Amino acid sequence: MTAIELFACAGLIAGAFMILKLSPLEFADGLFGFLLKRPRSIRDEINETTRRKKPSFLRREIREAQEILRMTGQSERFSMVCAASLLFFALGACVAILMQNVILVPVLAVGLAFLPFLYVRTTAEHFKKNVAAELETALSIVTSAYLRNEDLLTSIEENLPYLNPPVKNVFAEFTARVKLIDPDVEAAIREMKPKIQNEVFQEWCDAVATCQYDRSLKSTLTPIVTKLSDVRVVNAELDYLVFEPRKEFVIMALLVVGNIPLMYFLNRSWYAALMHSLAGQIVLAACAAAIFISGAFVIKLTKPIRYRR
Repeated sequence: MTAIELFACAGLIAGAFMILKLSPLEFADGLFGFLLKRPRSIRDEINETTRRKKPSFLRREIREAQEILRMTGQSERFSMVCAASLLFFALGACVAILMQNVILVPVLAVGLAFLPFLYVRTTAEHFKKNVAAELETALSIVTSAYLRNEDLLTSIEENLPYLNPPVKNVFAEFTARVKLIDPDVEAAIREMKPKIQNEVFQEWCDAVATCQYDRSLKSTLTPIVTKLSDVRVVNAELDYLVFEPRKEFVIMALLVVGNIPLMYFLNRSWYAALMHSLAGQIVLAACAAAIFISGAFVIKLTKPIRYRR
């Protein structure tokens, strides 16, 4: 009977979308846009701008997902991420309702709703790692050429065919700006600096801009580029260290979830007490919340390190 009611509810929602001629992506955009731009007092605006008061966890996650997608050139996929979040929210609520566990409904719905945002954060770390690897190659060959000819534009132009996106795109825009728009190299460096969110690259841009006035400072470029190699080596060693905690977390989570159907075959009375008694339902909700919270902390604590000035 519960399944039939859920199917009827899904049909009503689908019919409402068809009558209103509203697509799920438009609904997701409107809902998450409202969560980001809801009316606030002037005091809250000032506190958030001055960082005296942190925004809510939901707002931080949505903004971080937006920033990550913008940084990776996939801003148009934000609507899909929001729609996937709503779909997982409904799926989690439906699963908890089918289990006839009211306490589990908010835990499972909210926990699954954050999965797309956690996925975006995980892919962002891999993107930053790949960008750092490409930067290590690009800055090495450009710096070597600059030490030889002391002309940044020529150094970038002669090595541009050997670079790969997205670093190649940034340097190509730099050369096009200097040659076709404005020959001011220092201004072009300042414009290029924020296009790649990497501390070593931004430090390299500052050093190159300084070298435009004092060529003797070009010896500072090589130690800056070396920092990318140091970070890569440390991350390679760190991967082996964090693999075990990740594996242990996955195994423990699978054991916790797998014990529920296993209990059905081993002892039916225990299974009935776990699924249908109030204490058992509270235990299930607590276990689900522990899995989601610990999973978020595992992702946060095992991400690759980055150099910071």
